[in-house]
Amino acid sequence: MFRQFIDQSLGADVYLITSLGIFLVFFIVVTVMLFTMKKKHITYMSELPLNDDKA
Repeated sequence: MFRQFIDQSLGADVYLITSLGIFLVFFIVVTVMLFTMKKKHITYMSELPLNDDKA
């Protein structure tokens, strides 16, 4: 079904490469943010549902 859609639509290769590029850029940005994030912030966010502080 998808193969027929891709074969019949004009410029499908541009759409497929663009969507792959957007996915890769998003994945790389999230990975970089993960590795540059401070450990204190990660610990805070991981314990957030368990804290009962009303501050």
